[in-house]
Amino acid sequence: MERRKFLKGAAIGAGATALATPALAQGGKTMTIVSTWPRDFPGLGVSAQRLADRIGVLSEGALNVEYFAAGERVGALDVFDEVASGNSQAYIGADYYWTGKHPALAYFTAVPFGMSFAEINAWCLYGGGMEIWDKVQDQFGLKGLPAGNTGTQAGGWFNKEIESADDFKGLKMRIPGLGGQVLAKLGASTVSLPGGQIYENLVSGTIDATEWVGPYNDYFMKFYEAAKYYYTGGMHEPGAQLSLTSNKSWWSSLSDWERAVITAAALEENANSYFEAMALNGEYLTKLVDEQGVEVRSFNDETWDAMGEAAQEVFEETASYDALAAEVNDAVQAKMREIGRGISLFEGQFVNQRNRILDL
Repeated sequence: MERRKFLKGAAIGAGATALATPALAQGGKTMTIVSTWPRDFPGLGVSAQRLADRIGVLSEGALNVEYFAAGERVGALDVFDEVASGNSQAYIGADYYWTGKHPALAYFTAVPFGMSFAEINAWCLYGGGMEIWDKVQDQFGLKGLPAGNTGTQAGGWFNKEIESADDFKGLKMRIPGLGGQVLAKLGASTVSLPGGQIYENLVSGTIDATEWVGPYNDYFMKFYEAAKYYYTGGMHEPGAQLSLTSNKSWWSSLSDWERAVITAAALEENANSYFEAMALNGEYLTKLVDEQGVEVRSFNDETWDAMGEAAQEVFEETASYDALAAEVNDAVQAKMREIGRGISLFEGQFVNQRNRILDL
């Protein structure tokens, strides 16, 4: 961690929904937020800190936010239990880290061949997704809100070229969620590591490959020191949604105004984190190639097909877990086809033709 020079600080986002502010009680309420990301972590960590700051700003002191990065109060992957128990009021993280609690949680971050940023937000905010997310989290006494998105993530960093699906056999790779299960079916040995532990494991050879986010986030992780092959868009996280998840009892104790403030801040950061990544990914991809000699690759069609077949098996297995998992899987598959078809026929058609004409 010490050898990396992480970006520090971030501008507070603008354009939050205007809310009528009630008279504030002296001192306000405390909202303790724990995060899965290290402090000042480029992209994800900075986004979480920006969200925590924004809740305090919008509430004008009604909510006194105490933010703890990974390891400062609890471990990165312990935040779920910390909030479910009521020891802290909320966590910022990615729900697919906790598929061991219930596999359907993966669908509210990202699943293989799943929803893009536009699709998952359309589903959650206007297509019934929030209601079904509530059903999953109710089992644990939690209430989630969309609070960030990485966009389509890179296929990953590898110390060898992936020329066919057979090249995954015996590969040790850090990749969580259902995407990890897909590669396991192709013969990979997969692990889920928090962000702060990936570099050391890659450099030491404990793992052969890793996925993280995209060029902007990945540049600062220095994975290129151990793996030179960087693969473009992967199947595993087409639009990874991050969440601000509160203890439901605490959430229910808040006033309508307090809940509206937190929701406004979360949805603002949900958009800001995505737009920030889109603005910076191209710049940092150029830096990776020109400054560090990274070799950019894309998976071939044969490899994509093999991953697609494995993904179907993973979906069937996930849906068979229980009735709720089947309900979530069916809802996602149906809405993804409905929303995705509209996007493909309009935005997709335009972008493809624009890029063809501009030779992009």
